[in-house]
Amino acid sequence: MKKLVLYSFLFLIFIGFSSFVVHKFYVSIYQINYNQKNKRLEITSRIFVDDLNTVLFKKYNLKMHFGEATETPEDLILMKKYILENFWIKINGQKKTINFLSKEMETNVLIGYFSVKDISNIKTFEIQNTCLLDLNPDQQNIIQTTFYEKKETLLLTSSSIKGFLKP
Repeated sequence: MKKLVLYSFLFLIFIGFSSFVVHKFYVSIYQINYNQKNKRLEITSRIFVDDLNTVLFKKYNLKMHFGEATETPEDLILMKKYILENFWIKINGQKKTINFLSKEMETNVLIGYFSVKDISNIKTFEIQNTCLLDLNPDQQNIIQTTFYEKKETLLLTSSSIKGFLKP
């Protein structure tokens, strides 16, 4: 009888602890604002640095060091290459060049700053973002836009890699 009570107690403890397993959240956020005065899109990306380091290692077979003292200029070159290969924008049906401006670290998040110049009017906006989808199929890329003081949000996932807006 004592063994039955002991095993039952251990089983309940196991069930209790297993319900507290941490589930990693795979998300990145991209804020895109249209600066009508300066005729440009201003883009800010927020990506967890461990996910970025992992996907860059997987793609280029090189260990990346973002957020570490050993970060190199080559790390930045590969990061820009990866993001610009996986993230594109069309304005009024025309694919636009995205310019990398700078980056900074905020705890465990790499914040990237980008721009798209010479945008005089936005009738249609199309975006594709496959960043980090090759690392995890549960990845969600949230796109928050502000065009002409109108805010909209798109959720891009492995089953929906493109979004379209008519501001």
